[in-house]
Amino acid sequence: MNFYEITCEAACTANVPARHREDLLQAAAKKAMSAPALKALGEDRIYQALLNREHQGSTGFGGGAAIPHARFDELEEFVLFIITSRHPIDFEAVDHKKVSVFFILIGPSKAVKEHLKALAGISTIVARTNLINELRLASGGSVLYENFLSKTRDEKPAKLQKKQKLLVVVLYEEDRFYDLLEYFLEEGIDGATVIDSIGMGQYISNIPLFSSFVSFMNEDHNRSRTILAPVPENQVEQVVRGIEDITGDLDKTQGAMIMVLDLAFTKGSMKMM
Repeated sequence: MNFYEITCEAACTANVPARHREDLLQAAAKKAMSAPALKALGEDRIYQALLNREHQGSTGFGGGAAIPHARFDELEEFVLFIITSRHPIDFEAVDHKKVSVFFILIGPSKAVKEHLKALAGISTIVARTNLINELRLASGGSVLYENFLSKTRDEKPAKLQKKQKLLVVVLYEEDRFYDLLEYFLEEGIDGATVIDSIGMGQYISNIPLFSSFVSFMNEDHNRSRTILAPVPENQVEQVVRGIEDITGDLDKTQGAMIMVLDLAFTKGSMKMM
């Protein structure tokens, strides 16, 4: 379970003025409306689902923390947010200690295994860190959000992890090469690298069967440049159209080719400026 993906910063709230379990759950249901995925469920329905779960047994797992949670058939994704109470609340926790830090988890009914993994993940983070004390002192929702995620082992989705494709452009015609580089810069693709390469024509001309083509397979025809550039997935089609505005329709011309490859993992950058 990647907590960076499911934790809703907008719903995280510090120092809720609740004194009783029902008050806290009502406040949680109200804050849940800040999560776009939960709005359609409605505040009352979420409150009732959280309360019904507590009636089955307290979600207070000790150390001043609890994980009130609920599942809904129509949900497609998980939402997690954190609430702290100004006053410690008797939540009938397993260690009989009052609770002031609440991890509210709401997810799809069908994702039972993922739900259990999320519950286990939260309890593990709490057990191996000083998180609860830090959250108690948090002054606002953003601090709750950042402090919690800083303790997870998930990798924060940085810009380099945005879904990207590797754009490969092989070009034999040098007069279009600099036009392409200029276009890449206009599109904000300044992390490209260029490889000077040689086409197979030079080698074919050395095979006796094709020796008559020696005069044709000269250096000008065989030299190529290969441009490699990571491009955001949602920008690929636009970039390909822009390239073809320069080269012409590549289904009808020769001397250039575009390949788009999946990137399973990236780290680092080819940007030079």
